[in-house]
Amino acid sequence: MFNRILSLLTASLALAFISAPASAVTPTEPLWPTLKVEYFGDRAESILEDADDWLTIEAPKRAEDAAIVPITIKSTLKPTADKYIKNIHFIIDNNPEPYSANFHLSPDLGLVDISTRMRVDQYTYVRAIAEMNDGSLHMVSRFVKASGGCSAPAGKDAAAALARLGKMQIRMRKPTIGEPVTAQVIVSHPNYNGLQFDQATRRYIREHRVTNMTISYNDKELISVDTGISVSEDPSIRFTFTPTEAGILKADVKDSKDQEFTQQKEIM
Repeated sequence: MFNRILSLLTASLALAFISAPASAVTPTEPLWPTLKVEYFGDRAESILEDADDWLTIEAPKRAEDAAIVPITIKSTLKPTADKYIKNIHFIIDNNPEPYSANFHLSPDLGLVDISTRMRVDQYTYVRAIAEMNDGSLHMVSRFVKASGGCSAPAGKDAAAALARLGKMQIRMRKPTIGEPVTAQVIVSHPNYNGLQFDQATRRYIREHRVTNMTISYNDKELISVDTGISVSEDPSIRFTFTPTEAGILKADVKDSKDQEFTQQKEIM
């Protein structure tokens, strides 16, 4: 989906956000009716807002830092071969590029409990659309008050960011075979999205960001995430899974300059 050319609407929004101050107000006309057609085409009208009893999205009502907004999606739906969440589409309505990430999920992951961090540019709805293996679409949403996150400068200076580029961590408590464990994958990356301004050169910093993060266990894919420009600096994915046997938890990361990074952790 990220290889598609942005629509005229999305392109015009990007130009507007680049020139707009961080305190810009939320557009008075809701964008969702147009966005859902742009991203889901003929399926747009079939998106159901009926998932509140088995799917939840967690995000702060007012973000402390608009450049690093924590977002969590949880599901109580136990996946089976016949029924499981195939994808979770994240859309941030009022961001320059609203389509923010696509989480491809394996039923081997188990119950969905995934957290990440996003940039939020204006007061906006953050949406998670769960796409089931039968193609049905189910949405939950949360309104977040934040502004200026997409153009906020990186937390480290350019030299420090480049020095740590690609360094990865897999954090987790000591796992027990057969029991759920929470793990977090973090990659050090400035994740420049093309909207940050370099005060020294007086130019926008060229886009250089993570485009995909894939997590596997014993070479079996659990999660693969296609990431857009809204994902924060130092991309992070926290998730829960159950290792049923000893093996290797592995994370592979690719960025927009075709650089690849990897990290792994042995579970015994």
